[in-house]
Amino acid sequence: MLFPFQFGIEWTWLLSAWAIAEIVLRVVLLGVIPGNRRPTTAMAWLLVVFLVPSIGFVLFLLFGNFRLSRRRREQQEEVNDRVRAGTAALADAVTNYSGPEWVTSAGELNRRLGSLPMVDGNSVELMPGYEESIKAMAEAVRGAKKFVNAEFYIMSTDSVTDELLTELEKAAARGVNVRLLFDHIGTLRIRGYRRLVRRLRRGQIQWRRMLPLLPIHGQWRRPDLRNHRKILVIDGEIAFTGSQNLIEPSYNNPKHRRAGRKWVELMARMEGPIVATLNVVFATDWLSETDESLEYQLQVAVHAAPAHTAQRGMTAQVVPSGPGFATENNLRLFNTLIYSAQHRISICSPYFVPDDSLLYAITTAAQRGVDVELFVSEKGDQFLVHHAQRSYYEALLEAGVRIYLYRAPYVLHAKHFTIDEEVAVLGSSNMDMRSFSLNMEVSVMLLGAEAVDSMRSVEASYRDMCRELTLQDWLHRPMLAKYVDNVARLTATLQ
Repeated sequence: MLFPFQFGIEWTWLLSAWAIAEIVLRVVLLGVIPGNRRPTTAMAWLLVVFLVPSIGFVLFLLFGNFRLSRRRREQQEEVNDRVRAGTAALADAVTNYSGPEWVTSAGELNRRLGSLPMVDGNSVELMPGYEESIKAMAEAVRGAKKFVNAEFYIMSTDSVTDELLTELEKAAARGVNVRLLFDHIGTLRIRGYRRLVRRLRRGQIQWRRMLPLLPIHGQWRRPDLRNHRKILVIDGEIAFTGSQNLIEPSYNNPKHRRAGRKWVELMARMEGPIVATLNVVFATDWLSETDESLEYQLQVAVHAAPAHTAQRGMTAQVVPSGPGFATENNLRLFNTLIYSAQHRISICSPYFVPDDSLLYAITTAAQRGVDVELFVSEKGDQFLVHHAQRSYYEALLEAGVRIYLYRAPYVLHAKHFTIDEEVAVLGSSNMDMRSFSLNMEVSVMLLGAEAVDSMRSVEASYRDMCRELTLQDWLHRPMLAKYVDNVARLTATLQ
C-alpha cells in the first residue's frame, strides 16, 4: 500500500526539480542571450527559451553562436592586415571617379571594414543570361594558362554545367593550377551530390568543401553557417561574380521542372585590378579550408592596383563580409548608400528580410521623397523566408516603396541595387539577416553612370516581367496569410 504513495512522492520531487531547473535556465539565459546580439534576435531567442526552456536551450546551443572558429577569424585578420599594409599607398590615391563625396566616404568605410581599396581601370560586363554566363565562364577557363580559382555556394554536374566542369578538368590536366571550393551543406542537399564528388575525385582538380560539417573528422560548427560566395578567377586577369550557382536553372529538381520554375540570375564578367582583389577573397577562403597560403597570388593583388590607377575605366571595390569579420560589412555599406540617396533607389533581393536598421533606411528614403522600388519574386522557393519577407510589405508600401513581384513560376534570385546615377552594387548578398550575420558573402561596388545605366537596363527587363503590388490589394489578403507571415517573421530573427 505504500508503493503508490512513494512512487507519487518521487515523481513530485522529480517534477519540482525539473520546474526549478527550467526557472534557473530562464534566469541564466536572460543574461546570456542578449550579449552582442540585435535586440530583435535576442527577444526571439528568449521567447523560445521561455516557452520551451529545455528544447530552446538545445536549439540555442546548436544555432546561437554565429561566429566562426578562432582559427578562421585569426586567419581572416592576418590576411586583412597584409592586404591593408600592402595597399596603404592607395588609401590616398586619386581615382578617376569624381562624383559626390558620400560615394568616396562609402569607399573609405569599405576599406576600413574589408581592407580592400577602390581601384580604377576596370571593365565590367553584366550577364543576365543563365546558360550564357556559364558558357562565358567555360570559354574563359579554356584560355587559362596559370591558375583558375573557383568557389560557389552550390555546384552540380549536369547538362548545363558539364561544359564548364570539363574545361576545368582539361585545364588541370594541361598543368594549370585549378582550385575549387563549394559549400558543403549547400551542395550536399542538391540531387547528384555524390556524382559530383566522384567526378572530382577522378580528375586533377584540387577541391575542398567549404565550412564542412563532419563531426567524425572533428569538423563542427553552427550547422547553418554558410559560405555563400560565387567567385571565378582566371590567371588574375578575368573574374566572374554575382548571384549564380553552378547548377542547371531548375536546381536538378523534377518538381521545379514540372512547374516550369527556373532561377533568374545576374553575373558580371570583370577585367582590371578588381580581379586581383576578388582573388584575395578566394585566397582567404582557400587558406581557411586547406591551410595553404596563396601568398604569391596575394602579392599580385597588392601590387596590381597601383599600375592601373592612372588608366581609364570603371572604378570598383570588393566588399567581403560574413562571420569572419567583426562587423557586418555588407549591412553597413547598404545602409550608408541608402541613407545617402537623393533621387532613386532600385533594389533586387530574392530574400528580403531586413533588420530594423535597413528597414528604417529604406522607408526613411521613401518618406523623404526618394523614388524607391523593390523587385522580389511573386512566389518564393523557401516557405518560411518567403512568408517572413511578405510580413514587411505593409510597412514598405505605407512608406511609399513600390514593390514589383516577378511573376511565378520564375524565381528572381539576382542580388543587386542602384543608388541615384552614382552607384551599383551586385554580388552574392541578399538583403536579409542571414546574409548579414551568418553567410560569408562578397559584393562589388561599381561607381559611375556607366555602371548604373547597365544595371538599370537589367532592372527595366525585370519590370516587364512583374506585376506591381498595391497597398489596397495587400491589406485585403486573408487573415490566415497574415498570421503565417507574422509567425515566419519571428523565425527569421533566430540567429
